[in-house]
Amino acid sequence: MAIRALFPTLLYKNALGGRDWPHFNRDLGDECQALAASDGPGRRWSARNYLGGYTSYGSLDRLHLVSPRFAALRRRLDKHVRAFVRDLHYDLKGRKLAMTDCWANVMPAGVVHSLHLHPASFISGTYYVAVPRGAGALKVEDPRLSRHMAAPPRRGDAPEAFRAHVSIATHAGDVLLFESWLRHEVPPADYTGERISVSFNYGWSS
Repeated sequence: MAIRALFPTLLYKNALGGRDWPHFNRDLGDECQALAASDGPGRRWSARNYLGGYTSYGSLDRLHLVSPRFAALRRRLDKHVRAFVRDLHYDLKGRKLAMTDCWANVMPAGVVHSLHLHPASFISGTYYVAVPRGAGALKVEDPRLSRHMAAPPRRGDAPEAFRAHVSIATHAGDVLLFESWLRHEVPPADYTGERISVSFNYGWSS
């Protein structure tokens, strides 16, 4: 008998890196909090779509083009994205890989980011600036779930790769990457402080 595993769903997780990381991360967190306090259009958009929290997604979604600090983050992320794309075996010879979107998120306890994906993008991900103890992990969904149809439920002891949903725990300084078609969410959690992150998309062109 032979069993083959096909069509893997890969996630990349690594530390952002850099000897100056603590200083860089602190300054980046300060800028995210300053945005949450001063971005009026973003606060209004968040009040309608991100109840209890703040995201610049609806107002400033290309921060790498307007902020030197976010541009520096983009430069650090580029090498991680290139490494992930190599592991995915995509052919980028003669093609350019570049960040297209970048936005900040500040989530106090109880804030939910509902299940979604990132259409019209290639690689998506999040850099975690601050993750208080108990803050919500990123929950990802098996992309084949809607096609399971008449399948029975998985056993409770099924290996992670066979589960319908998997929660990915993260810490401050982590970079998490996935292909943009992968649906994901941040469930509610009880913690003290704010979960601060920067989300982004990458695309390619000839």
